[in-house]
Amino acid sequence: MFYLSAMLGMPVYDSTGEKLGIVSDLAISTGEVFPRITSLAFKGPGRTPFMISWRKYVEDYADDKVVLNTEAFNIRFSYLQPREILLARDLLDKQIVDTQGLKIVRVNDLKISPSGSQLRLLGAEVGVRGILRGLHPLLEKAVVGIGGLFNIDIKEQIIAWNYMDLLDRDLSKVQLSVTHKRLEELHPADVADILEQLDPRQRAEVFRHLDAERSAEVIAELEDEFQAEALEDLDVAEVSGLLGHMDPDDAADIIRDLPYEKAERLLRLMGVDDAAEIRSLLGYKDDTAGGMMTTRFVSMFEDDTVGDTIEVLRGLDEDFPTVHYVYVLEEDSEKLTGILSLRTLVLAQPSTVLSDIMFTDVITVDPNEDEDEVAADISKYDMVALPVVDESGHMLGLVTVDDAIEVIEDSSEDEKAIDTFGKVVLAVAAGVILLFLYTLLVLHLAGVSSW
Repeated sequence: MFYLSAMLGMPVYDSTGEKLGIVSDLAISTGEVFPRITSLAFKGPGRTPFMISWRKYVEDYADDKVVLNTEAFNIRFSYLQPREILLARDLLDKQIVDTQGLKIVRVNDLKISPSGSQLRLLGAEVGVRGILRGLHPLLEKAVVGIGGLFNIDIKEQIIAWNYMDLLDRDLSKVQLSVTHKRLEELHPADVADILEQLDPRQRAEVFRHLDAERSAEVIAELEDEFQAEALEDLDVAEVSGLLGHMDPDDAADIIRDLPYEKAERLLRLMGVDDAAEIRSLLGYKDDTAGGMMTTRFVSMFEDDTVGDTIEVLRGLDEDFPTVHYVYVLEEDSEKLTGILSLRTLVLAQPSTVLSDIMFTDVITVDPNEDEDEVAADISKYDMVALPVVDESGHMLGLVTVDDAIEVIEDSSEDEKAIDTFGKVVLAVAAGVILLFLYTLLVLHLAGVSSW
């Protein structure tokens, strides 16, 4: 195995033994599972940079030198190709995304493996050994050896090439590999976790390379403080477009935290229907069922049939939220009277009238009910969605289980914070008391105090 840090600075000789310069970089072809080293970059006399084909000119490579297969005057120099990147320039000491571990890491070294007459990149070293090796190989060996004496195993931390994504978005436009797991292909929640580890500049750069729908999904998964930062770098029209792709409840949560003037500008730029949905949600307090609910649900009338309902479900847009139930309304008053699961619909005959098979004992919640109570109800009754109805029984929206989970998690974090604070206060108080008693003891021993 080879490491890039060990190869940088190696002397380069031609077939006659004439020294041509020292290795300054290696290029890889990115469109492969395990990228080949395609080019050798070296600095000649006067630090003049040169680049040559690895396959065509490299005869041998060892621990201390690179030997070419021809004389210097026969060499034809080349240039970096569109699908190539330089390892030292573009990867070494750069931040990358570990798409398997879902974290941001820094490349401390790069591991290279012989493959016949070629070299291939295996992955990035992101652990302490890469740092030590970069300082000096003997330092790495010494630290690893000393660690072994104390039964401390200092292992390499290698991220395989196919689990690396580049934060330099200009570079990431290249085809990384045929099996490469890209940041854009991860679940929005995983992308959000990664983006929260980046600085605002890097985060904005990533967003610029995501389409509107994908960006909306990711922003909805970000913590509140990161949502605000992500939106600050975009103009009002872009933000309005993103909010239009989001579920109304998620969009309302974001707009609720914005200054009134900016919120109004955004709403005016949105589509009429989207803006109306969001405005209706903004009329409720944030920590209530009304503030949590989404206004997108599937409703039918009592006299509709199963076949009618299935046709409506088939016609839903691709971005319509997941449907767990169909809610049945009284046609004249549009009051919620029943509920149907998808299982019930699938098993029923198409001609069956909904009122004959619907479940009428529906558990509902008032829009002003506290979010903690709503979450408790969803947990108690093991529901994936809880209808929100007004005092007249008209259905206003749904609180889904994912929103309830967020409330429960926030409450748990608050309880942990309070518990931690209490422990700190007790520890400080105990320390003060002990210090006071110790001071009294010292004064007593010194004859200053008579107690």
